[in-house]
Amino acid sequence: MKKIGMVVLLIAGNYLLGACSSVNPWERGILAKPEMAWTPDSLRWQLQEHIYFSKEGSSGGYGAGGGGCGCN
Repeated sequence: MKKIGMVVLLIAGNYLLGACSSVNPWERGILAKPEMAWTPDSLRWQLQEHIYFSKEGSSGGYGAGGGGCGCN
């Protein structure tokens, strides 16, 4: 039973590693456009983050516990 699990793990690992590939510099033209960025307007994103955390009264990330009311 242990051998079967190991074989399945190796096969799954091979499939996952097959998806890894490198992108050549000349193929990065479309991906390098500003529209493809996670945050196309970084200044606006920083302002929204500042407003969000100022209203929340907390710092950290979205998943951080705590808040401004002290009810935790």
